[in-house]
This record gives sequence, structure tokens and C-alpha cells, in this order.
Amino acid sequence: MMAVDEVTARAPGATKETLEDYTLRFAPRTYRRWTPAVVGASALGGIAYMADFSIGAGIGLTHGTPNALLAIGVAAVIIFLTGFPLAYYAARYNIDLDLITRGSGFGYYGSVVTSVIFASFTFIFFALEGSIMAQGLKYALSLPLWLGYLVSTLAIIPLVIYGMKTLAKLQSWTNPLWLLLMVGPLAFLIVKDPDSVRRWLAHEGTSGSGLSTAAIMLGAGVCLSLMGQIGEQVDYLRFMPPRTAENRRAWWTSMIMAGPGWVVFGAVKQAIGVFMAVYILDAVGTAAAVEPIEQFTGVFTELMPPWLVVPLALVLVVLSQVKINVTNAYSGSLAWTNSFTRVTKRYPGRLVFVLVNLAIALILMEADMFSFLNSILSFYSNCAMAWVVTVATDIAINKFVLGLSPKQPEFRRGMLYAVNPVGVVSFLASSLLSISVYFGLFGETLRPYSPLVAVGIAVVLTPSLAIVTRGRFYLRRTDDGIAEPLLDEDGNPSGTHYDCVVCGQRYERPDMTASATGGTVCSLCLSTDREGLHVLPAR
Repeated sequence: MMAVDEVTARAPGATKETLEDYTLRFAPRTYRRWTPAVVGASALGGIAYMADFSIGAGIGLTHGTPNALLAIGVAAVIIFLTGFPLAYYAARYNIDLDLITRGSGFGYYGSVVTSVIFASFTFIFFALEGSIMAQGLKYALSLPLWLGYLVSTLAIIPLVIYGMKTLAKLQSWTNPLWLLLMVGPLAFLIVKDPDSVRRWLAHEGTSGSGLSTAAIMLGAGVCLSLMGQIGEQVDYLRFMPPRTAENRRAWWTSMIMAGPGWVVFGAVKQAIGVFMAVYILDAVGTAAAVEPIEQFTGVFTELMPPWLVVPLALVLVVLSQVKINVTNAYSGSLAWTNSFTRVTKRYPGRLVFVLVNLAIALILMEADMFSFLNSILSFYSNCAMAWVVTVATDIAINKFVLGLSPKQPEFRRGMLYAVNPVGVVSFLASSLLSISVYFGLFGETLRPYSPLVAVGIAVVLTPSLAIVTRGRFYLRRTDDGIAEPLLDEDGNPSGTHYDCVVCGQRYERPDMTASATGGTVCSLCLSTDREGLHVLPAR
């Protein structure tokens, strides 16, 4: 099955989807033909973004290298720990982060708010990366920024239309060139100028405050805004093949490296961003030192003929932006479509929301959001952390320690309550309190610690609410009306096919439930059932 799995032309409110994606449903094993290594490499290709260099540079130039490195390390540890359970569930059960969120404390409609948060993440970072590409085009080709923003947006549309197969090829084919252009010159520069490392480590920043807990936490808050990146990694990991005895080691390696392991690569890029900014600071000034095109041009100048410097720097910047922004556009369209379809019970197709997401990103770019990058990320990180930590805590503690949340993920309408207070209340409390701390409502002393508030509230409140509610709001039904188990003997989602009574197509077992009118119905037709005719009664 390929695009046929999205054909629901006979379903009420749904239109025929002709593109390759599994927007609202479980990814079937008949489509998941890639090896774990291919899926992992494709997912890691999505972290080629240049914002890491700018983020690291901004933190380092403000707070100094020692504070910046500690901030990057603190954020990386938190992101890795919270990302692991999400990545595992996506790879093991082949569902995206929205579907995981539904059954991990939020409920069928409760996760709509987190889908909007994630969609916001994708267009914010699309705009940041598009701004960096526009800076490169201006630097190398004298293209006006407004036109560069437009070019960086329109160039993505043809690439993002066709879903996972196209994205996998794009990421796999471009990874070697991207790594060569990024790592090679830096390694050569350090060998050529060893003293550059000493200057980098000694840089004190404009604050000149030495080691400071407040500075570390302020920097970590900016880095933690990238916590939502796990959602984009999951959009690749859901296409992992079934885990078997033969591929077990490769499966786990790819899941860890491309799942929570993305942050290791991200942290290295942030540290490199500090290094390059310090290296070129005297030549270009503070404002330009945070721009990746300036950073790489400065490094390339030391290593190669002048005529080759600007073209290679431009190739690296453009390549990086294309690699990450196809992922931003793709993941954002999934998040918007999920939210829209559940709320309206209409399925307009993913392409509509590709255009919506890119239009919002273009507006942000034209508004020059790059100039206040760190402020946007610091604010946004509170919402992203509240969401991801709440879901991760529900999986790690409520499912595996307390046993109050069902271990087997559930996402289908009728099986879940509309809203589960465990996740929704935890998320809202964590977001609102951490944002209040960030804006200084509890005093300036606590302000740098808003990331810890977001993480701490979610970790404590999520299991507390599960205990108070005794886990009764997770499942509306424990039986989906189909006799065959969802999982096979190896614990992988079953590959048995069933016919949908609404659209007439065949889908694999995890995507199906019994229909209240008889037969079986697929999850998308169930989502677009405006009258609720096929929704099973509570039980």
C-alpha cells in the first residue's frame, strides 16, 4: 500500500489524498520497507539546520564560552532523557507524536492544543532557517532579503509534496556532502591554528560575569526551545521496520541515534557556533558573528582560494536549509491536518496545510524575526518543554512505574476520552507557571530558572494527577471489537488487513476498530464521521 492508504473519497467530509503520507494514521508495515539504518540516516538528515550555530553563538557571545558550554550540556541531557520514551514509542508502534500524545495523558481532543504547539514550532524554525538562507543569498548573490525569504519558501514546496519516500532519498543523498563541508574545514582550521581553541575557551562574553548559574540557565532555556525537534525525528522514526531478533541491534542503534541522539549532534553544532563566532568576532563584529554565512565564510577564508570561499559557504547554507525545511514543512502540515480534521471532522488533505505553514513562516521572515531570535526561543521553550516532558513522564512513570496509563498506545476515536485531565492540566500548569516565571512575575531572581519550572512541574504533576484520578480517564473502551490482538507474537503491530466499511479500502489491524453499524472502520473514516454512526459506545 502506498498512497491508496489515504484514499477516503467515499468517506463523509474526506477528500481523496493523492500524495504519499500517513497523516492521521498508523504507518503500515507494508509501507515500511526501509532498513533501520536508512530510517535513522534520513532522520538525522533533518537536523542539518543552521539555527544551532546561531543559537550557540548568541549564548557564547553574551555569557561567555564556559557558561555557554555548560548551558548546552544541561539542555542536551534534559532533551535526551525526555526524548527517549517518545522516540521508542514512535519506532516501536509506528505512530507520530500527536498520536502518541493522545494516549499519553491528553485524550482524543485534548492533544489538539499540543498539535498547534508543534505546528508553531515548525513554522518558527522554518522562518529561522529561511532567514539564514536569505542571508546567504544576500551575501553571495546580493539578493534583497525580502526576495531571499520568498525564494527560500517557494523552493521547498516541490520537495515536500511527496512525503517520506522523497524525504528519505533527499536526506540520504545529501548527508555526505553536508558533513564534508561542515566538519572538514573546521578540523583543518584547528590543526592549522591550535591557539584558536584557547581563545574560544577563554572568551568571557559581553556580560563578563564569569561562571554564573543564572547565565547557564538563561542559555539552557534558549537551547531547550529545540526540545520540540523530537517531534520531527518521530515523523521519520514511525517508519521503522518491525523489530526482530535479526535486526534488534541495528533497530536499537538507529532509534537511539536518530531519536534522542539528535541532541548530541545539535549540542556539538551549538558549541561549534560559539567557536566560529569567537574566531571571526574581531573581523565582523558582534551582530554579524551570529550569522552562519559569516561564520563559515570566515572559516573557509583561512583554508582555500578566495574565489572558492563564498560559493562553498553558500552551497553549505542552502543545502542545510533545504534539508531541515523540507522536514519543517512536512511535519507542520501533519500537525495542522491532525488538529483540523479532529475539530471539524473534515479532511482537506495535507497539501493545503503545507501551504498554510509556509505562508505563516514567510510572514515571520518578512517581519525580521531573526533579529530577536533568542527572545522568541526562550519564550517558546516553556510551552515545548511542558508538552514533551508531560508526555515523556506519562510514558516513563505512569505507564511503566505506576501502571496507571495503558502501556499499549491508543489513538483511535471512540477508544479514548475526549479530554484526559492528567496530561492537559499538567501541560497547562507547567506552561503558565514557567511563562510567568520567564516574564518576571515571581521576581527577577527566579526568571532564569523558568526552564526548570517547566520541567519540574510536568514531572511532578503528571504522575500526581494520574494517582488522583486513578487512571480512569485514559481509556473510554478497553475492547475495540476486533478479536485479533493489535500486536503479533514479537510485540510488533499486526500486519493483518481488514476492509473499511466506509471507504472500502484495506488497512492493517492497528488502524481499525469495529464499527457500531457492523464490520470494521479505519481511523481516518472514524475521525471524519460527523454523525458518530461508527463510533463504538463507551464501555
